[in-house]
Amino acid sequence: MGPKLRASPALCLFSEQLSKIGYDELGGFLKMMGFDGCELSVQEGGHIPPEGDVDLNLERAIEAITGVGLDVPVLSTTLTSPMAKALQTIFGWGGQMGIPVFRPGEWKYGSNIDASLSQMQLDVSNLARFGQAMQMSIAIHNGAGDTVGSSIWDTSLVLRGLEPRVGYDFDVGYAAANCGIPGWQTALRMALPRLKMVTARDCYWSKAGDGWKLAECPLGEGMVDWPWFFKTLAQARFFGPIVLRLGYGPQEELAAIKKDLAFLRQQRKAAYGE
Repeated sequence: MGPKLRASPALCLFSEQLSKIGYDELGGFLKMMGFDGCELSVQEGGHIPPEGDVDLNLERAIEAITGVGLDVPVLSTTLTSPMAKALQTIFGWGGQMGIPVFRPGEWKYGSNIDASLSQMQLDVSNLARFGQAMQMSIAIHNGAGDTVGSSIWDTSLVLRGLEPRVGYDFDVGYAAANCGIPGWQTALRMALPRLKMVTARDCYWSKAGDGWKLAECPLGEGMVDWPWFFKTLAQARFFGPIVLRLGYGPQEELAAIKKDLAFLRQQRKAAYGE
């Protein structure tokens, strides 16, 4: 049970991109589009609500997707507290069904940076214990804005001393925007030893009035050096999932998803020699 062994990363879609499609039909739709699998969302507005029959819905959703030959390499949620019952249920069923990666929510800095880092460190340490018990890796996302991990350096401090099972969901678009060039490339090299998954996104900064605004865009139209990125992943022998997320609100969403997937397939082929 669990995702199949691969010679290159599985190209997956964040399930919320197809929120109007029920999880019983999601696998067939993803397969028709050409994806290898999906990151299954367990959160408000996601395919699996965190309340009610979480365990039953999780089992049915995973079986429906894997039943058509696709993988579910990642379960994700907005929850961060290990005390949350729904989060514990996600771990339990994820472990039983062979899901290798769990991506928790994001911790905000707020007004007290030291307290926020301390709380994150405590939470992640406890999540690591769940991961060890269920044979699941923990992937911490580098979000944008007032989020712990946006610069990678702060997450690195939190993860020191924890087992290698705990690592990163490296959002390459946000890394490029938050760290600049070549700072995001240094951030990737820092994350590589603990890299569990990749979020594929592209961004750029645009002048808006008297300030600057972060704008997301189709892959290949932003700040990310995609050939370098995929070459670096291949050289590091990274075979984990790469998850596509579209945050730029295209009018024709399905067409945009197909275009970005084709872009990722081209980059993967060039770097991994498929």
